[in-house]
Amino acid sequence: MERRRTDILVLGAGGAGLLAALHAKDTAPDLDVTIAVKGLLGKCGCTRMVQGGYNVAIAAGDSAERHFMDTLDGGKWLNDQDLAWTLVVGAQKRIRELENRWGCFFDRNPDGTIHQKAFAGQTFDRTVHKGDLTGIEIVNRLAEQVWARGINRMEEHRAVALIRSRDGSRIAGVLLIDMRTGGLVFVQAKAVLLGTGGGPTMYKYHTPSGDKACDGMAMALRAGLPLRDMEMVQFHPTGVLAGPGTRMTGTIIEEGLRGAGGYLLGGDGQRFMHKYDPRNERATRDIVSRSMQREILAGNVNPEGGLWIEMGHLGPDRVRREFKGMVERCADNGFDLAAGRVPVVPTAHYMMGGVVFRADGSTDLPGLFAAGEDTGGVHGANRLGGNGVANSTVFGGIAGDSMGAWVPKHGAFEEPDQAALDEATAFVQAPFARPARNLSPIRDALLDMMWDKAGILRDAAGLAEAAAALDALEAEVDATGVDGRDRAFNLTWHDWLNLKSQLLVSRAIVAAAQAREESRGAHWREDFPQTDDDAAGLAATRVALRDGAIALDWQPVGFTRLKPGESLLPAAAE
Repeated sequence: MERRRTDILVLGAGGAGLLAALHAKDTAPDLDVTIAVKGLLGKCGCTRMVQGGYNVAIAAGDSAERHFMDTLDGGKWLNDQDLAWTLVVGAQKRIRELENRWGCFFDRNPDGTIHQKAFAGQTFDRTVHKGDLTGIEIVNRLAEQVWARGINRMEEHRAVALIRSRDGSRIAGVLLIDMRTGGLVFVQAKAVLLGTGGGPTMYKYHTPSGDKACDGMAMALRAGLPLRDMEMVQFHPTGVLAGPGTRMTGTIIEEGLRGAGGYLLGGDGQRFMHKYDPRNERATRDIVSRSMQREILAGNVNPEGGLWIEMGHLGPDRVRREFKGMVERCADNGFDLAAGRVPVVPTAHYMMGGVVFRADGSTDLPGLFAAGEDTGGVHGANRLGGNGVANSTVFGGIAGDSMGAWVPKHGAFEEPDQAALDEATAFVQAPFARPARNLSPIRDALLDMMWDKAGILRDAAGLAEAAAALDALEAEVDATGVDGRDRAFNLTWHDWLNLKSQLLVSRAIVAAAQAREESRGAHWREDFPQTDDDAAGLAATRVALRDGAIALDWQPVGFTRLKPGESLLPAAAE
């Protein structure tokens, strides 16, 4: 096993990881900062895939208070309010930093002010964007700055285990696989940033990039850290239904289409959202996704088995101009977004749940910080579109500042718990000792089962089936081996590791969904359709791994700023 040292190790190179590295280097220029990423820096991850934009209250008539209220209302009051306030205030600072310091350029109004467009579930058009390719702009500019600042890079290195110190009191480092050789690398670090991104890729239809497998959450669970709100999986209403046999199916076409006035149509060619919500297509993602799923289950589907989105009534030229990236993506799949109809299906998009963390990025394990989709609490029961990349960049920068200040005062190179390191090594090498088998049927069974039994519409019977199926699938994976004669870019090995992460996080999702016997935000129980605005409902699930099993408890929501029914907006409070 190769061993390396770095003062600060950043896992992940999305918005959270890149800004954490930049801020850490700024705060403490003499520290050695290293980014480890599964793919190539600037070319992988979910931030790069962000189309729609970045929510921030900077326009006349808008305010942080209004953004905060929209975030709480969208999150059904399950949010950690201190984290949500940090998000909306931090976004105002971060958006100017992204432009004026790091070189991002966002679309402008004729008067030179930043253009902001409509996104669903918000009372103000506050979504800053670069056409419909906002994530590419942000990641490209941040990656350039990382390359220019002497920050070390470990590309094509996959993190597989967080390793505690010998006495278990703090982080000692991280075990990684050098995917180019298949060799193991232990990186000793004084501080670690967990920013690998979430991504519910255990569902049949999903939007995240193909390298996502919930590794960060799985590593946190195995390291003994708690996760909150894991039942809260967001389904985006509009994933392209490109047909079987292509990874394009499930790929998102952005919310700004509905915000601009796009129509959702059933197989009968008629709009249907008016039956479910007075906001029609601009209702929040959870409501629109559930409504679409009900239409599909009722058989009101197109020949592809899904629904339609239609934009032509807005004018094809306008659609081509404002949604160039989406028009091209749909054209690549044979669909005319500007003047025709595109088949769509709800698609698993984002995980509101994740590692329990504080507003400065710290976690319960000293030396381990977290930011972005690996974390829980910011969004509550449902994330507003446009709050995701804001979350990653706001808290990534904060975590970088915190690590840069923490390491000189408290950081130290700790010797790892050798037993934990040996156990992690044995875990990742285990499939090489077993007969090689095809993993595809197991993966397909997981995707179908999670979609059907723990997806948009849930009930006790289906969740019980899911829990039992996950145990059976785990046993199948554990009995399945991989040919280890050539471990360099051994994709079957990484598929095996993906499944182990996905199965563990799926168990957390199902356990939390079984425990919450109400419907709130993205979590809908057909057998418990009510929302319990009492101590039972206004509490967050917390799951942890104890002796290989998922243990669950509850954490009451701390109404540190407002209680349900109260408002920071004077007009709304009267």
